[in-house]
Amino acid sequence: MVEPSLTQQSFLEERKRRLRFITFAQIFIFLLFLLIWEVSTRFHVIDAFIFSSPTRVCQTFFSMVSDKTIFLHIGSTLLETLVSFILVFFFSLLIAIILWRFNSLSKILEPYLVVLNSLPKSALAPLLIVWLGSNMKTIIVAGMSVAIFGSILTIYTGFSEVDLEKIKLIYTLGGKKRDVLWKVVLPSSIPIFINTMKVNIGLCLVGVVIGEFIGSRQGLGYLIIYGSQVFRWGA
Repeated sequence: MVEPSLTQQSFLEERKRRLRFITFAQIFIFLLFLLIWEVSTRFHVIDAFIFSSPTRVCQTFFSMVSDKTIFLHIGSTLLETLVSFILVFFFSLLIAIILWRFNSLSKILEPYLVVLNSLPKSALAPLLIVWLGSNMKTIIVAGMSVAIFGSILTIYTGFSEVDLEKIKLIYTLGGKKRDVLWKVVLPSSIPIFINTMKVNIGLCLVGVVIGEFIGSRQGLGYLIIYGSQVFRWGA
């Protein structure tokens, strides 16, 4: 086995120091935020009734862990978020492929997608409750509504920016549109898929919690709004 040179060892040590510094800085910022939050509530800089405090949050959390009500709400929100996340990616990919395949259709629908993506999604949640009722299906749709339009536009834009030389090569070798899709477009768009999923998981969680604010009897959104009532009921 070849031993690393002094230059390589120096580079690795510097990289390790940099990673340690980043980790330390992240932990320090988080602890500093908690400290400022706690001190602000103790000295009445902010209203503890409205903003709570880290100690109160921890006390409530451990109380709900002891009576197991927290797991019901976490499980409900997690399930709804994962389902909406999977459906968003599936439908976004399918619609983006259709738009890429039919260029005229993409030109027709693009302004509508832009408008739908710019809509305030939180304002749609009450309408979804009225249209679909107060159930898990509505919460999942609320989670999807936050992410799906932006996801479609992002994936479709990525498809449109694939290297044209590679596409020409496929056609030169006798390939068809489906060969371009499977051999060039989709493989080239994997980084876009990953980045889109990173964003979508957070957006779906936001949409689910917004839906739970309004039309749910369980989940973290319900717990945030009606936490004290849920705690007394669980106790």
